[in-house]
Amino acid sequence: MLEGLSKPKAFPIRQEPRMSDTYLPGDPPISLILRRSAQAKRVSLRISQLDGRVTLTLPKRLAEREALAFARSKEDWIRKHLDAREDDVVVRHGARIALGGRLIEVRQGAGRRVEITPEAILVPGPEERAGKRLLAHLKEIARDRLAGACDDYAATLGRPYARLSLRDTRSRWGSCTSDGGLMFSWRLILAPPEVLDYVAAHEVAHLAEMNHSAAFWAQVERIYGDYAAPRGWLRAHGSGLHRYKF
Repeated sequence: MLEGLSKPKAFPIRQEPRMSDTYLPGDPPISLILRRSAQAKRVSLRISQLDGRVTLTLPKRLAEREALAFARSKEDWIRKHLDAREDDVVVRHGARIALGGRLIEVRQGAGRRVEITPEAILVPGPEERAGKRLLAHLKEIARDRLAGACDDYAATLGRPYARLSLRDTRSRWGSCTSDGGLMFSWRLILAPPEVLDYVAAHEVAHLAEMNHSAAFWAQVERIYGDYAAPRGWLRAHGSGLHRYKF
């Protein structure tokens, strides 16, 4: 999977938890986010693959001690999944990040512009601004690549789109509104090119079918081709794109 310059495992913890904090003691202690829900019928537990947050959802009237007892009974499972989570990568000179699906090193650059070569990404200026400068550059590249892909797929589909925007979304890689607006995660530029193209085709196909019916998937296949591999890559590895901290 993706590799890079990493910091220690990002358990969602405080170094010295206060007694009023909700946490599992141990080494390290694990912070727990308790969320009450009127719809919840029982306690459920979720670990975010993006940031490692551990969330306990419990029914509105359930005693907090019961939810904590449930978490303690699952402690081994929680720690196993946190250990398996990939380390975050702080983007700075010397870090290796994914770009177009391959790892490449960020190095000190000269001049005034970010330069991407086959061997490295050259980012000029002080190291403390390297992440922000590179982020702005990657967003420009992502917009160009996605706009080009969407133009091509929309022409093949025979349906124009109204606008294109970029965000840093956590739960989806793209979306299409009923009035033809397309939105994408800029982090798609970090993925292999065929993955970015697939997501572009997926959202463009929604211009014709605002659903995930068989007719929709037929449109995706018509304008993109066999989408099984890039779709599978995104499901297996997509969460890893969020570990790069700019």
